[in-house]
Amino acid sequence: MDTQVADTLLGSLIDGRYRIRGRVARGGMATVYTATDERLERTVAVKIIHPTQAPEARARMAGFVERFTDEAKTIARLTHPNVVAVYDQGTHAGLPYLVMEYVRGRTLRDVLAERRRLNPDEALAIAEQMLAAIAAAHRAGLVHRDVKPENVLVAEAPTGGTANLVDSVVKVADFGLARAVEASAEENGNQLMATVAYVAPELVTEGHADPRTDVYSAGIVLFEMLTGRVPYDGDRPVDVAWQHVDRDVPPPSTLVPSLPKVLDDLVGRATRRDPGARPTDAGALLAEVQVARDDLGNADSHTTVLRQLSDGNSPMAQPTMVVAAVRPAERPAWARLPEGGGQRPHRRRAAAEGGDLGGRLTELRTRVMGSPRGRLAVAAAAVVLGLVAAVGGWWFGVGRYTVAPQLVSLTKADAEAQATRGGFTVKYADPRYDEKVPKDSVLGQNPASAARILKGGTITLTLSLGPEQLPVPDVVGKDFELAQAELTDAKLVVVKGSARYDDELPAGVVVATDPKVGTVVKPGTKVTVMLSKGRAPVSVPNLVGKNLNDARGILAQLGLTPVESYKDSDKPKDEILGQSPADGTGVEKGAQVKLEISKGPPQVPVPRVIDLPCQQAKQVLESQGFPANLQLNPNGVARFQNPPENTPVPPGTTVTVTCL
Repeated sequence: MDTQVADTLLGSLIDGRYRIRGRVARGGMATVYTATDERLERTVAVKIIHPTQAPEARARMAGFVERFTDEAKTIARLTHPNVVAVYDQGTHAGLPYLVMEYVRGRTLRDVLAERRRLNPDEALAIAEQMLAAIAAAHRAGLVHRDVKPENVLVAEAPTGGTANLVDSVVKVADFGLARAVEASAEENGNQLMATVAYVAPELVTEGHADPRTDVYSAGIVLFEMLTGRVPYDGDRPVDVAWQHVDRDVPPPSTLVPSLPKVLDDLVGRATRRDPGARPTDAGALLAEVQVARDDLGNADSHTTVLRQLSDGNSPMAQPTMVVAAVRPAERPAWARLPEGGGQRPHRRRAAAEGGDLGGRLTELRTRVMGSPRGRLAVAAAAVVLGLVAAVGGWWFGVGRYTVAPQLVSLTKADAEAQATRGGFTVKYADPRYDEKVPKDSVLGQNPASAARILKGGTITLTLSLGPEQLPVPDVVGKDFELAQAELTDAKLVVVKGSARYDDELPAGVVVATDPKVGTVVKPGTKVTVMLSKGRAPVSVPNLVGKNLNDARGILAQLGLTPVESYKDSDKPKDEILGQSPADGTGVEKGAQVKLEISKGPPQVPVPRVIDLPCQQAKQVLESQGFPANLQLNPNGVARFQNPPENTPVPPGTTVTVTCL
């Protein structure tokens, strides 16, 4: 039986202003509701973050709310017709929420679920508006980080309805939420906060995101719109993520053969695994999408039959088809780039009209230069051309350049953020060790700060590895000369220490180092090397099981000193239980040999059997582990016993009983 839990927020009033009316959707991070703004009397969307149950996550909630608030303020300043507007933010019952524009329509995921895939004109029309929104965010220094069909809303077209996707209004959502949640995930040790089907390779390998990361994800979304599927799938999310790193996105035409090559090229450029090979940001990709859309429109214009002409007097005459080109569907005004005349200039049909071109030009020159007004027009045109040349020279010589920011000594994250705000792309040279600059801080940059650089150009940063540290190499068992060379190559100072005997290593090889092998030290650290003197001259004998007096005699003959200690044992008293060093170990004369000696079995008191019948006395003694020796009259009465009663003796001692 299904059980549905009532939503306690329905009907509630948030912040004394927003009346929750219904639930629109529930995702992994938040739930979206429709609400009425009772102050302005308008319908809005309210997105509330899910409550967190884990105690450690609740402890981090304050920092998350602060980041969430900052991101809400940033995205609220991003005004663009293709961005879902943010009106307000706050907290309700300790949970952060956003108040946003309510978009009437569906997500692109819903559209694809219904249609499976879109025709190229529809896919490019949606991609243009989606990229226009992301480009506005990139210009403001924001990176979305989670571009996917679920975050693209297809609203009702100005003419009403969403059936005509070319004329529909597209809006992108969740800029601020994606970034705030990612910041919390980094505190928790997670490096990947993107949907794996659309994740860029650099997010998988480095956890690094910049505008080119959004370009990659937008390219995957375009691939899915054209083919009806994402390029990679797998049993586990991590398998899908690493396919983005290891494989190139296939051309869409491999799945839909009818797609033109211009779309393969467009998707291929957007989804290069190397970020440097992609368009620099969403604005650059938007320009390529619009050029591709115009190319498709010019190449694939449809034709319409206007009329059929036939000769009525000739029944055998064939009908004549008169056709006219129909322009491709106009894109909505908000998705157009500024264009001078609204249309791309077309090539002139020079072959049909160029027969007398030379003569016409001569006649035109004579007519213009023969008139004062014509000469004035020519002079004005020359001035205008001079100004254009001057402005063009300024642009290519100076105007397109700016100065590089100061990034040296900043942390990697701060340097990337500052470069992104300036519109620059960052790449990295090989890092270097430095004793003064902390690890992951910028050691150098190219171009240098204040140097001239193209606007939107690339700055190469060299990061510090921090102070150089290295482990002491393993030189044990190597000849001294070889060990010395290896330690010197590791920038360590070699000091020759005292030699010592070793049973395993021959004389002259390294026995040990100080600091020990594997210890992390700085370059220039002194490392003392101890060498082996070979096996010691005296071999320790096997003394286990021998009597203490015998062991003492053997050790005295070898010039070794016994060190004795006693312990309880069931072995006989003064028997050797153990020794150190073990037998066969080489030692010098005078060396100590530790001996463990048995105290003998623990003693027990002899029971009293006097005055008992001798047979009963025998039973009592044997039941307690004492053999009985009955003398004289075995059937008589016990009159004497030896040892006497209560005498401590080792277990198993024979007790003699005299019977009379």
